[in-house]
Amino acid sequence: MNTFDGSLDVAVTEGKLLPNARKNIQNFLHGASSDLASRVIAELVDREEWAEINDRFFKTLAFGTGGLRGRTIGRVITSVEQGSGGPNGRPQHPCVGTATMNFFNLSRAVRGLIAYAKQHVGSERKPRIVFAHDTRHFSRDFAEFCARVATELGCDAWLFEGARSTPQLSFSIRELNADAGVVLTASHNPAHDNGFKAYFNDGGQIVEPHATNIIAEVNVLDSEIYQALPAEQHGTLHMMGQEMDQRYCDKLRSLLMRPELLQGAKAKVVFTNLHGTGGTIVVPMMRALGFDVVTVPEQDIQDGRFPTVDSPNPENAPALRMAIELAEKTAADIVIGTDPDSDRMGVAARNAAGEMVLLSGNQIGSLMAWYRVKTAFEIGWVTDATRSRAVLIKTYVTTELQRAIADHFGIRTVDTLTGFKYIAEKLRKYEETIPAEKISAHSAAGYRSLTEEQTRSLRLEYSRFFIFGGEESYGYLGCDFVRDKDANGSAVMFAEVAAYARSQGLTLPDLLDQIYAQFGYYLEHGKSLVMEGADGAARIAALAASYGDNPPEEVDGSAVVRVRDFSKQDLFDDEGDAIPKEKMLFVELADGRKFAVRPSGTEPKIKFYLFGSGAPGVALEQTKADVTSRLESLWKWIEADAKARWFRPRSLCRYSNDTSALTILVRQRRITVWKDFVSIPRQMVRCRKKFFHR
Repeated sequence: MNTFDGSLDVAVTEGKLLPNARKNIQNFLHGASSDLASRVIAELVDREEWAEINDRFFKTLAFGTGGLRGRTIGRVITSVEQGSGGPNGRPQHPCVGTATMNFFNLSRAVRGLIAYAKQHVGSERKPRIVFAHDTRHFSRDFAEFCARVATELGCDAWLFEGARSTPQLSFSIRELNADAGVVLTASHNPAHDNGFKAYFNDGGQIVEPHATNIIAEVNVLDSEIYQALPAEQHGTLHMMGQEMDQRYCDKLRSLLMRPELLQGAKAKVVFTNLHGTGGTIVVPMMRALGFDVVTVPEQDIQDGRFPTVDSPNPENAPALRMAIELAEKTAADIVIGTDPDSDRMGVAARNAAGEMVLLSGNQIGSLMAWYRVKTAFEIGWVTDATRSRAVLIKTYVTTELQRAIADHFGIRTVDTLTGFKYIAEKLRKYEETIPAEKISAHSAAGYRSLTEEQTRSLRLEYSRFFIFGGEESYGYLGCDFVRDKDANGSAVMFAEVAAYARSQGLTLPDLLDQIYAQFGYYLEHGKSLVMEGADGAARIAALAASYGDNPPEEVDGSAVVRVRDFSKQDLFDDEGDAIPKEKMLFVELADGRKFAVRPSGTEPKIKFYLFGSGAPGVALEQTKADVTSRLESLWKWIEADAKARWFRPRSLCRYSNDTSALTILVRQRRITVWKDFVSIPRQMVRCRKKFFHR
């Protein structure tokens, strides 16, 4: 028995510690491989950091279809965790907790993946697993740990010699014909986070049926301790570096549709990798293609603190501030920024007035979609005879402008759920539809050994040819040799669009306005409410559930004409495939506006997606103003409605999975429910009785 067990029990009785947290602490200590955890917990208990303990232990970090993601550095850092410190000022040890990202949860995750990989390949050979990592705190430590566990448990492992991007991990799985892969990253999350992102043998993130099976293998493990196989049964560790980089770059060159546009005057690009992995591929690649690339020196440094930005997310305008300032000094045409694992890309472009303008993810994707679809017909990749087999894929919450573009050219648009794994799943389906004998007629080594021209020909004849795909959250793909969003390839594709605009005497904002004039003006706003920690999880769950049980009938003065509840209804996509159940509600209004709401799967927030549009043929500037005004009004209504839903008694009493959590959070004054209860006692009397007279 630990010396602090009695204090924990008293804290539960006094309402300071969640019962679930108490149970999880016990389980964690039982499965820990050293006394580090007990020393950390003892220090937190001694300091009476009950809120921190609740946040670390209110749940066990669940292995979902995307893997794991959580804090590696707590809000409160104990002296035990800080130890002698680590690179870039980080603590020596990752954050202790069942709800955090550390070696305890990492060990369970990688061993579960290994167990399923062994089942999948059988006993004839050792599974092959590829590991990559970004520049975050503990990423290298985690990657090396995973590779060591894999080899000690009888797998052959491939590990990059240094930080590499997520899309390169996807490419390498396919290139090596590996059985699975993992990248240690939390993408664009804050510096205190990290994650374990799992992929299967097609190079895409795990989806069903593999996801359920892997999750089951992970969930049976309650300890970080494992028994290594005898040395003679160990796998081999292979290190990867420039040779794999070159193979990836050679493939990225095939993304260019009109290489001649890059000849002549060089377009000047300012690039920033925001202290991440993007510069490893993007900078040498674009320079080799003839672009004049200038980088932001302060942000070239790979540093998990991301010291020059508040958030390493190219979706956020402040993240590109330094790059835009450099563009002004160097008279650059465009700014390109990538997130730490280089799967997302943000852009700013100079307009006709000489000002740098930030483009949204929907605008960036639509420019590339329009250019690539149009050019595919012009250069003969797609013809009138084959257009029915060409496809553009986007998520439900991505702009409908891309559907309008695809409809104009007579190609199919397929919507998927949010998450590039669903786009990757479509690409796998298209590949598997091609008859095996048709592939072997070209190469005995299989589909992955074929040239892009050969695979395009086969897809257009026997399956579907994927021209472009993307999602509003700054993720895009223009090929099928990578099965995840790829900022490296996106930089190449977007630079070609910029070169095209320049050849036409247009700025990129001018080109976008021409597209609006032809297809109509489309505007989207992405909003979110952030709710961190144990209290945040309870609030998000309550709010998300309330929309499904009580969808609105009228919104901002307009009648609701259609509601799609993706968590309850049986829905099908444009190809007739069943859509997996997901916590997302899509609401369409009589006046043409729409919005969707869903809890984020990777961040402590609930997301709202707002959509408005105006028909072509109307004065564009007036249309922009009208649509903008209507979306601003819509958001004000949604924001007020969300607050009303949270403070509604039903929201608190009915939708929380852990009423004890809400009780403690109110007592700790960590949420504002108490004062609202006091101010509207008639409405809240039943909940007051439930939560304050236990």
